[in-house]
Amino acid sequence: MSSLKDTVEKIKSLEAEKKKLLLEIAELKKMVDSKATALESEVAVLREEAKSLKSLVDQEQPNKPAKAD
Repeated sequence: MSSLKDTVEKIKSLEAEKKKLLLEIAELKKMVDSKATALESEVAVLREEAKSLKSLVDQEQPNKPAKAD
């Protein structure tokens, strides 16, 4: 019977670990989503900065033909 008792204890232990891991995963997903949002904002700012700098460079070179998109 000790084998059955050991198995029951093992199941309880594994269920507790599963619950803990699911909570940890949920928290990590929140952190990853937050980081992705922050990076999206940073990239948008950098794109705007690059666009502004390109515009300044183009203004300083009036003899250069405009680049067709």
